[in-house]
Amino acid sequence: MRQGLSNKIALTRVEERLYRPANAYEHGVLTSFERIPVDISVTPEAACETIADQICEAIKTKGDQPFTLVLSGGTSPEPLYQALIKRYQAGQLSFRNVHLFPMYEFVPLASEESGVMAQIRERLAQHCDIPEANIHGFESKLSTEGVGAAIRRFESKIEELGGIDLLITGVGRRGSVGINAPGTVFSQATHLSVLDATSIQEAVSTFNTKENVPPTAVTLGLKNLNEAKKVILLAWGEAKAEVVQRLVEQPVSENLPASYFQQHSNATLYTDLPAAGLLTRINHPWKVTSVKWNSKLVRRAIVWLCQETGKPILKLTNQDYSDHQLGELLTLYGSAYNVNIKVFNDIQHTITGWPGGKPNADDSHRPERAEPAQKRVLIFSPHPDDDVISMGGTFRRLVVQGHDVHVAYQTSGNIAVGDEDVIRYLAVLRNMAERLGMEDSELYRHAVDLRRFLLEEKEEGSIETPEVRFVKGTIRVEEARTADRFIGLDEDHVHFLNLPFYETGGIKKNPPTQEDVDIVIDLLREVKPHQIFVAGDLADPHGTHKVCLDVALAAIDVVKHDDWFDDTWVWMYRGAWAEWEIDHIEMAVPMSPEELRFKRNSILKHQSQMESAPFLGDDERLFWQRAEDRNRATARLYQDLGLASYEAIEAFVRYHPVD
Repeated sequence: MRQGLSNKIALTRVEERLYRPANAYEHGVLTSFERIPVDISVTPEAACETIADQICEAIKTKGDQPFTLVLSGGTSPEPLYQALIKRYQAGQLSFRNVHLFPMYEFVPLASEESGVMAQIRERLAQHCDIPEANIHGFESKLSTEGVGAAIRRFESKIEELGGIDLLITGVGRRGSVGINAPGTVFSQATHLSVLDATSIQEAVSTFNTKENVPPTAVTLGLKNLNEAKKVILLAWGEAKAEVVQRLVEQPVSENLPASYFQQHSNATLYTDLPAAGLLTRINHPWKVTSVKWNSKLVRRAIVWLCQETGKPILKLTNQDYSDHQLGELLTLYGSAYNVNIKVFNDIQHTITGWPGGKPNADDSHRPERAEPAQKRVLIFSPHPDDDVISMGGTFRRLVVQGHDVHVAYQTSGNIAVGDEDVIRYLAVLRNMAERLGMEDSELYRHAVDLRRFLLEEKEEGSIETPEVRFVKGTIRVEEARTADRFIGLDEDHVHFLNLPFYETGGIKKNPPTQEDVDIVIDLLREVKPHQIFVAGDLADPHGTHKVCLDVALAAIDVVKHDDWFDDTWVWMYRGAWAEWEIDHIEMAVPMSPEELRFKRNSILKHQSQMESAPFLGDDERLFWQRAEDRNRATARLYQDLGLASYEAIEAFVRYHPVD
């Protein structure tokens, strides 16, 4: 099993010199828009190797003197912990003189096994030689009344040790650091803070379920953090790209607490390429340097130029190119007209009403092959509604156009069903049994007992029992079947994989294993599809989409050597969290108003995921609203570029298996 293949997806080949400048002069030119030092690596693991080396050197430099290290919770530091443990095990590093402090701690904690310090112990401290006396956390039973004294003891201990030598923290999706959310003032010291919705969502990785997250936390304030001798900020993944761009290239603002580190004399932000994807030197490199132009970069530049000038592609002039630092393209292509025609045709050829290929047609300028005319299609859906949310119009079009369509739901999605839905269905089952005189049946007793458990006995935030998970999973199964029937799919073409990694009963999932991959391999070899659709939505804040993508790609990595796979294409769609940038789109499937309404109705078949769905995230719109807004925005962008005007468009990017 090859793990993490989604990390190798490179939709745009970024020149290495853009994130690894050859000299100080080139670095100065490339970073002219940046207000804080940024170190960009290809992967988080590569970045953390660099950071770990720096930490080794810093600890050794202190000699026998105490080294005060403050760490945040969450998942961002995890690859760094692995790098540090590796160096300790190799004898390159000792933590004997290191004093560990959590950057923040939740209040009140249920036990010593929960919270940020418990997470740091589990993932770092217990694997190294850090003396127990050097681990400084808040008391596990700290009450809100005792917070003031605890804060004074906490700050006094840091001061006694000579202050913070190194602070390492992830950057939140809204630019928070610790529990310093947007609106926190710069002068605030350590304080008790009420968690906002985003902080609660980000804390789920620490407490497993949303309900387990305490309502408040004690956090070092921005004043304390700015007094650290050295600050390392971490941001990984596409979901952090927008906040990284704001943090790095926009002025200091209370609405972006991490931006205060622009004023720190020794702060560095470490990112991977996806998180740095919106920085000027990566996203619009022509604004700071000469570039090696390829077709995707040209398309991105022209779309950007259209947005800057408010013009469609075919109305751009030589003067527009010259005024916006794109004169290189005039030299390369001879004139604005030549570039305009090339890019216009390139984007025009992405549009198709035949996502499975148009039979008996010239397919030289179409995104999909004409043959075979009727294809076997396999749609992978991470949850039981991602298929209709993300590509419901295309799904319907493939069925109507006569393709042999299968859909595979990779996980049960059971934890996304609220208890109230289960209680309602159990009541229906109970009432039916009573009407049929089946009160003495085991099924009736079980339904009554389970309903009582949910209403009276279940502890808030507890891990779901197998019985509750089964009912919740069944609700999602039947909703998916209802939506598939509505679309026109035969029931024997609907596959529920129930990948084992997901079945933990809580939000925190297990790592994927070969067992998960083998389930997908078996289905691929059974269906032998000509087309595979997978969810490429790496901005999913809960991470399930990425795991499901990695499992699917690991399975594809195995079957790509089968004879039947020679005629298979893989397409990636995006879900409720983001859309493909237009420079990446390779297939755009338009929808009429009626088709968009049909897609909405197919999403609404998933009743448990409407208003009461527990994981809508920060976006208050429901999933069908997000999908419609996103699809309409894509259509509007095509229209603004001077192409045909459609009600909505679903977009896809082709995946090429890596060697």
